[in-house]
Amino acid sequence: MPRVKFLPSEISLEVEKGENLLRAAMLAGVHVNASCGGQGVCGKCRVIIESGAVEDGLSEKLSQEDREKGIRMACRAMVTGEVEVRIPVESQIDNRVLNLQAHQPGAGLTAPELGVEWLEERGLFSPPMETRQVVCQPPSATNNEDDLTRLLRHLAEQHDEHQLNVDFYVLRKLSEEMRKENFATTVTLQRPVRDNQRSTLVNVQAGDRTKSNYGLAVDVGTTTVYAQLLSMDTGAVLAEQGEYNAQISYGEDVISRIMYASKPKGLEKLQEVVVGTINNLIKELARRTKVDLDDVSHLTVAGNTTMTQLLLAINPKYLRLSPYVPTASYYPPVKAASMGISLGPHVSLLVFPCVASYVGGDIVSGVMGSGIYREEPLTLYIDLGTNGEIVVGNRDWLACAACSAGPAFEGGGIEHGMRATRGAIEDFSINPSTCEPMIMTIGLAKAKGICGSGLINIVAALFEAGLINERGKFNPDLKTDRLREGESGLEYVLVWAEDTQIGRDIYLTEVDIDNLLRAKGAMFAGYVTLLEGVGLSMEDLDRVIIAGGFGRYVNLEKAITIGLFPELPLNKFTFVGNGSLLGARMISLSNPMRADVGDIVSKMTNFELSEVPTYMDYYMGSLFLPHTEQRYFPEVTGRVSKMHQLLGRVCAGA
Repeated sequence: MPRVKFLPSEISLEVEKGENLLRAAMLAGVHVNASCGGQGVCGKCRVIIESGAVEDGLSEKLSQEDREKGIRMACRAMVTGEVEVRIPVESQIDNRVLNLQAHQPGAGLTAPELGVEWLEERGLFSPPMETRQVVCQPPSATNNEDDLTRLLRHLAEQHDEHQLNVDFYVLRKLSEEMRKENFATTVTLQRPVRDNQRSTLVNVQAGDRTKSNYGLAVDVGTTTVYAQLLSMDTGAVLAEQGEYNAQISYGEDVISRIMYASKPKGLEKLQEVVVGTINNLIKELARRTKVDLDDVSHLTVAGNTTMTQLLLAINPKYLRLSPYVPTASYYPPVKAASMGISLGPHVSLLVFPCVASYVGGDIVSGVMGSGIYREEPLTLYIDLGTNGEIVVGNRDWLACAACSAGPAFEGGGIEHGMRATRGAIEDFSINPSTCEPMIMTIGLAKAKGICGSGLINIVAALFEAGLINERGKFNPDLKTDRLREGESGLEYVLVWAEDTQIGRDIYLTEVDIDNLLRAKGAMFAGYVTLLEGVGLSMEDLDRVIIAGGFGRYVNLEKAITIGLFPELPLNKFTFVGNGSLLGARMISLSNPMRADVGDIVSKMTNFELSEVPTYMDYYMGSLFLPHTEQRYFPEVTGRVSKMHQLLGRVCAGA
């Protein structure tokens, strides 16, 4: 069988002759951008054939110059012999940016302190796992009761702990652990969620380890996975780490992964790689903190419905088929080790329940972590992403919906779109007299693409300067060589080829702008529809909470300018970062909040927007900058109109 070697990772594997090159990369665990799931239409899975040969791999997306350089489309190339393939920089994954400024909000957003102090102020800091040291009298000829009875008797005498359930795993290690330190041990007790339930003895360790009790909170996102290591003693976050979800090599979005899971061994593969990502994070957190993983007492995971079912190896097939039914809303606790997670056999995996196929545990977790279900202010909670979710309500009621925004916020569907990694354009301004841009990239590296927040900033600046109109179309009269006719209409060159990492011009097309308008239109129409469905309007909102990894990079004023967020006073907006991880952390530290999870799910009324006739009307009205109806954005409309009047015929030489 021919061998394929991927550079620069130096990963090799043997494949059958005729194997698809993109599939070979998946088998090797090498990421290649493929936004369309290998359908051959996005043009992003470019690779460079360094040596050897492949069959086909050609596309109208490749110029003659590209072909002469050995560039091929991985999804169309078939392996015919030994071959070395170089993955271009735009496909290479850089995890470092995930761990930079992880909690810093975008421009104009404030971030509240939501942690142990917040819990303590409300009397909620009460970890579900507690440790107790127990010193037992050793057995003797006159006292030879069994080890478990001895331990439970002394635990009751010394700590008033009675009528405990005992995890079977404890019995397998009990005798050895009790004798290591002359019958001085530390027990871990899992506290019940309800008052009428018993505590459970889940672990026993030799000696005094009462200050070594830790928990893990994990957010399994479609694109990224984040984990935090928590002290159950102090509630402190000891370390946090993020990594790209290895499933992205098998599909950029949940639909493509559901389809992959339906293939033979597909579900097993997707479960294996996401568990691998989690295990990498656990290993790194333990390395950084020097924590013994046997001291980890529990693991809490939040994720959308698809990610949750894939993690648990539950077929997500019916999530994408009408009437869009998840396998379960609630998932019983399961041992983390049984899922392949590298933790002790005593560690339980608790997974957040979902509300619907596209309103998952990550949103339940975010609502819980942000505290809106406990407070009076009427709140609009927005989690931005490919499948944007929204919740409106307060402590009395909650309504939710999912908006199919598409991949534009993550750089998908954009000619030079990419994730927010080093080299991605994230900020932009333009000289309206010369049409010359000023750009800034993440990490101040040479540009290699445009991330979602950068796309918002670019379109807002072009609109304000009058280079594009309300429909997102370029002014054809602009006198600048940066505006040119492309394959799909007019396009604006952001960075010339010689100044990029990729050796090609980086430009923005009218199709790119249209994709952004569709994404922001879906979100804004969702807000209006959901609020209307409960008899409210934007003016009734007391606050807006922005969540999601993408949200931390967003410039609030620019997002309002394009019509992504409602036009409200800036002090009404709050940023909570990764709401899914926040909620997972909170219930890792608060048994009372853990008890609230079921109440939140039962309180949330889900609106299927596709079933609401007015949603499509609102969506069509949102496909403009900022909107067709001035009443939604009076200040933006007035400000931009004045700017255009002052600028006159921008860049037209007038």
